[in-house]
Amino acid sequence: MLGRVINILVAGNLIELVNHFKGSQVLTPPEAKLQDEPINYPDFKDIKGQKIAKRALEIAASGGHNLLMFGPPRTGKSRLTACLPSILPKMSTKEILECSTITSIAGKFLDGKLTKARPFRTPHHSCSLAAMVGGGVGKKVKPGEITLAHNGVLCLDELPEFPQHVIDALRQPIENGEILISGSNAHIKYPANFQLIAAMNPCKCGYLGDPYKECMKAPKCASDYQMKVSGPIMDGFDLHIEVSSINVYNYDLIDYSSEENSKDIAARVKKVRLIQEKRYEGYNIKTNNRLDRQLLIDYAMPADEGRDLLE
Repeated sequence: MLGRVINILVAGNLIELVNHFKGSQVLTPPEAKLQDEPINYPDFKDIKGQKIAKRALEIAASGGHNLLMFGPPRTGKSRLTACLPSILPKMSTKEILECSTITSIAGKFLDGKLTKARPFRTPHHSCSLAAMVGGGVGKKVKPGEITLAHNGVLCLDELPEFPQHVIDALRQPIENGEILISGSNAHIKYPANFQLIAAMNPCKCGYLGDPYKECMKAPKCASDYQMKVSGPIMDGFDLHIEVSSINVYNYDLIDYSSEENSKDIAARVKKVRLIQEKRYEGYNIKTNNRLDRQLLIDYAMPADEGRDLLE
């Protein structure tokens, strides 16, 4: 809980307030009015090719799954990730209040306005441990990037370039959706239910497997680079997708009309999210990524045809 629940009543004038205390008039709670403010996010239609990566991001957005993209430089990994907010569903009133509370605690609450845009945090790989998970002096413990990304997306570009202890600190919040920060004078638990989207090159130079440029130190270049990300963190990614170089001689890529726009993809994501919310009603979860073992058995066991395909 970010704070205790209180009931708020509204009086239009002093007479109504006096009558309420006299018992002759009943005041009612205020009606929440949240106006939508359009935000111009990058659109998937402006990215040519990479249909598999786009589909993976749609699946990740639909189920709240953590996604790792790997591939050579300049294949569009960062650009693809930047388009993700354009297909994410709008936040509920509860999520808006949670995110606004976090923003206020972090000292980033501007002009008293509610935070209505779903969080999309993109810390640089020079990010410290305290900046990532939260910290402070004494009892002034502020939330970090993982809490600021609560109900939204934490995007880590060039994942192995982050300090290893910072990457490993993500293990608990990935599993539990919260972070416990312990200090000399305070122990504070912050929510950290975020979707992790990360990108990385296959090796230090980035050209392992690239059809146009060769990695001169393979395979050591790749093994040393990939070892910076531990096994438990790798296991935390539900989806691993390779983003390959595009054939520059494919003249079909000139036609932008063939690319699907974010609005159509977002409509499918919204439909799938509603199905999940109805399916898991009563379990206090909304998306497939939070299923425990028993729920996986109840809802995700493949049929005979599916088992045959897996075999």
